[in-house]
Parts: sequence; C-alpha cells; structure tokens
Amino acid sequence: MRAQRASRPLPDRVLVYGVTGSGKSTAALAIGARTGHPVTLVDELTWLPGWVPVEASRQREVIGEIVAGERWLLDSAYGDWLDLLLPRTQLVIGLDYPRWLSLSRLVRRTVSGAITKEPRCNGNVESFRKMVDRSSIIRWHFQSFARKRDRMRGWADAPDGPEVLLFRHPRELDAWLTSLATP
Repeated sequence: MRAQRASRPLPDRVLVYGVTGSGKSTAALAIGARTGHPVTLVDELTWLPGWVPVEASRQREVIGEIVAGERWLLDSAYGDWLDLLLPRTQLVIGLDYPRWLSLSRLVRRTVSGAITKEPRCNGNVESFRKMVDRSSIIRWHFQSFARKRDRMRGWADAPDGPEVLLFRHPRELDAWLTSLATP
C-alpha cells in the first residue's frame, strides 16, 4: 500500500479496481454509502440483456461523459477506455487479493446466481451452461487475473499517476472503510 488515507476525505474521482471476482462492486457501493460519492457500476453500462456487450464506441462515449464530471466512483475499468479514465482518477482502490479468494468468491456467486436466477446487471442471469462456455466469467478470471494484478501493482509503483491503495485482504479494506471521514 502506498499510503494510508485514514480520516481524510476521499478525493472526488475514485476507481475501485481488482481482478474478476474480487468484490469491486460491493466495495464501491460500501465506499459510496460511507462517503456519499455517486457510484457507477460499470457492468450496468457495458452489458445489455442477454449478456450482449454494449458496442465499444458507445462504452467509451458513456464512460467519457461520466469521467468528465467532477465527482464519481467507478467499480471497474476496461482496457478499451483506461485512457479516458486514468488521467482523471485521483485515487485507485486496488483489491489485490489472492487468486484463491477472488476465484472462490466468483465461483460461489456464479453458482448461486445460476441456482437462484437472481438478476445481475440489466436483468441478466447466470446459467450453468454459461459457466462452462467460451465466454464464462470463470474462464475470464483465469485469462485476465495476471494482467489485472500486474496493472494495479504497476500503478502503485509508478511515480506519477493517481494515488493507489492496494489491499491484500478484505479485512484491510474493511479497516480502511471504517477510517474514512464521512461528509
């Protein structure tokens, strides 16, 4: 972790970043509830019903509009529009959890969703078929884990760019959350 921001107000423009299954959305919602930051759940903007991806140019347009604002908190950053997001980001909250933790959370959430049919973003639901097909989120975890982890660690080590707080375990994030100054 680069710095501990205990008891200081959160900057206006915050990115929660982590590997697939790390709990980015849950963390972003908790941070937003504590600080009053407007939270944008990125999956709501990038997936249409039926798990159809929103066209890349439309994603860039929408994200560009959001990050042009003065106050926001996003729960993810896709590589296709990092160039829009990073220059405006003041703080990255990096969920740098071990693979076993993020993968177990992801599998539990995905299986539970396939059983309960609880809607995810834009009414999409998990299915057992989707868990094993080429576009499986579990498969995506394995394909993207190292890249996402290297990316956030690189940001933390960079002398320029936004401040980065890396949390190695959810209890570290929880302790930090309780230390946040509220508006």
